[in-house]
Amino acid sequence: MAAARIALTKERIVDAAMRIADDGGVEALTIRALANELGTKPMTLYTHVDGKDAVLDLMVERVFSEIDDPPADLDWRDAIRVRCRSAREVLVRHPWSVPLLESRRSPGPELLRHHEAMLATLERGGLALPLMAHGYAILDSFVYGFAIEEANLPDMGGDGLSDVAAEIAQAFMTGEYPQMARLAMEHVAQPGYSFGASFDVGLDMILDGLEAFAR
Repeated sequence: MAAARIALTKERIVDAAMRIADDGGVEALTIRALANELGTKPMTLYTHVDGKDAVLDLMVERVFSEIDDPPADLDWRDAIRVRCRSAREVLVRHPWSVPLLESRRSPGPELLRHHEAMLATLERGGLALPLMAHGYAILDSFVYGFAIEEANLPDMGGDGLSDVAAEIAQAFMTGEYPQMARLAMEHVAQPGYSFGASFDVGLDMILDGLEAFAR
C-alpha cells in the first residue's frame, strides 16, 4: 500500500522555498523548482499561493519571525543589542533575504510587529521621533551590511583566515603597502582573531552616538 501523501500547506511551501534560497540564492527559487522540491506540480502550488511574489512575502515573514524582538524588560541599549545580534545570526543563515526585507509591498504582521517593537525600544531610550528614524535606519544598514559581508567571507574554518592574512602579508613585503601589512600581521594573523568581533564594537559605537544625540 502506497504511503499517504503529506498534505501540502503554506508552512511546507515556505520550508521548501527557504531551503532552495539558502542553498542556491533567491534566483534559484522558481515555482517549478519549488514544485520539484515538494514532489508536486506547479499548478498544484497555485492552489496555495498566488505566485513567486506571494512566496517571497511568506519567506520575509519567516525571516522576521526568526529574529528576536528587543526584550521589553531590558534597558533599551541591551534590548537593541539582543535584537541586532539575533538579526545578524539569522541574516548570515539567509543572506539572500537582505535585499528583500524592506522591499515588500504587502508587509505582513511579523514584519510590522518587529518594526513596532524596535521603534518602541528606541523611544524608551529618549530619542525624539526624527532621531528614532535615523537610528533605526543606521542600525539596520550596519546589521544588514555586516551580515552580507560575513556571509561572503571565505569559509576556511579554524585559523584559516589568519593563515590567509599571513600569506597576503608576504605580498606586502616590498614596503609599498605598510598599513596593509601591519593590519594583516599584527591584527588579522594574531591568535583568536575574529571578523565578527567588530560587530559588537560597531554596534556600541552607533548606540553611543544615538545616546549622545538624545542628550
